[in-house]
Amino acid sequence: MRKAIFAKFLQVILVVLFLSTFIFYIASSSALLKNSRKDMLYTLGAIDKVLDYNGNFMDEVEKLKTVLDEKQGRFTIIQKDGVVIADTGDVPVNTLDNHSDREEIREAIEEGIGYSRRYSETLKENMLYVAIRSSESDYILRMAIPYTGMKEYLMLLLPAVWLTFLVAIMYSAFSADSFAESITKPLKEISQEMLKVKGDYTDLSFETYQYPEINIIADTTTKMSKNVKDYLNQIEMEKQIRQEFFSNASHELKTPITSVQGYAELLESGIIQDEEQKKEFLNRIKKEAANMNNLINDILMISKLETKDAEVLKSDVRLSIVLNDILDSLKPLAASHEVLIHLDCKPICIYANSQQMKELFGNLITNAVKYNKPGGEVWVRVREEDRNLIVQVKDNGMGIPKDSLSRIFERFYRVDKGRSKKQGGTGLGLSIVKHIVNFYHGTINVTSELDVGTEFIVKIPIHGKV
Repeated sequence: MRKAIFAKFLQVILVVLFLSTFIFYIASSSALLKNSRKDMLYTLGAIDKVLDYNGNFMDEVEKLKTVLDEKQGRFTIIQKDGVVIADTGDVPVNTLDNHSDREEIREAIEEGIGYSRRYSETLKENMLYVAIRSSESDYILRMAIPYTGMKEYLMLLLPAVWLTFLVAIMYSAFSADSFAESITKPLKEISQEMLKVKGDYTDLSFETYQYPEINIIADTTTKMSKNVKDYLNQIEMEKQIRQEFFSNASHELKTPITSVQGYAELLESGIIQDEEQKKEFLNRIKKEAANMNNLINDILMISKLETKDAEVLKSDVRLSIVLNDILDSLKPLAASHEVLIHLDCKPICIYANSQQMKELFGNLITNAVKYNKPGGEVWVRVREEDRNLIVQVKDNGMGIPKDSLSRIFERFYRVDKGRSKKQGGTGLGLSIVKHIVNFYHGTINVTSELDVGTEFIVKIPIHGKV
């Protein structure tokens, strides 16, 4: 990278030097031409003022010959029809061609001043011609001087140009090396710092560099390292949760299986002769089997919600109908716990899976009833706000301890294990609620105070697409 930066830097410097030299040459040539024309116009104007147009033109130009020879110039007096009547050159006047077709003569006749640059066949060199229309008489005055532009100065300037190029290249090489070093050094330091990382991605430390872009790389690397650390922590936590899940699931399944096995062995042994007792044992077996079936169904539901690989049939679900069905099914449970349920549901329709909505509302309301006090109340409020479904389930029951609030959505987590066992259920209700909310890209928040009550607030986009 350093070599590439160095090479590019030199390329840019060389291109700039060549361009600047070319521009300087063009600008200098233009300035030289402009100044030469200006001087020649001034000279012609002065000659026009002192020239005696009533005398002999040849005598007049002879007076100018000495001065113009010193400057290697040539002066010509021309009639407006292009005929030369006097010239300081060595060629006889009567042998000169008509000059009406010359560019500078045409411009002088038409505009008063004319310019031209061309190779002179008479003098065998490049000449600059300037012509003016006399202000004193009806003639055209023309002056010509040898003109090569900047070429005649080029050989004089060439050593200075080469010296300038040499100094510029040496300086640019030093600057390119310093610039490349200033870029590659921080990158090497960042690379070396990253190589020091051994498992702990939060130990990265970078200096503040002179280039903001490199500081962005350092900051981004630090953020990425922290994200990696958070990701690894999340994986470790999920691993732990998964281990706890398998342990809890095994325990939750083992208890009813042991019970079923025990009752079945008692019935098989023939010890139980009483028909009523046999019937009771069979009912217990059916109850435990139902519990296991519910547990397995809940585990399968969570698995489907997590992987999102199963096809979910969605349709327009009227929430008021779903809630009325749930409250009808919970009447016996609410009566046995002496809990009153209040429902405030606006006419809202959401595009979702009907069974998932039943699980969402059913688990929240069931928990509010089960973990309430005799004579307690539950408030269920459903409304639409900013194209979001807002669900509030509030009770004035026993509440949840603060140290348990962050864990209540974990699988099989029970705040009061003894009381929860007596209340029944699989211990997966709130975990299912959390997964359903996530499935629909929503949020769920809980606030609670011991002996005061608990409130769950669910927010789901009404038109969210999964």
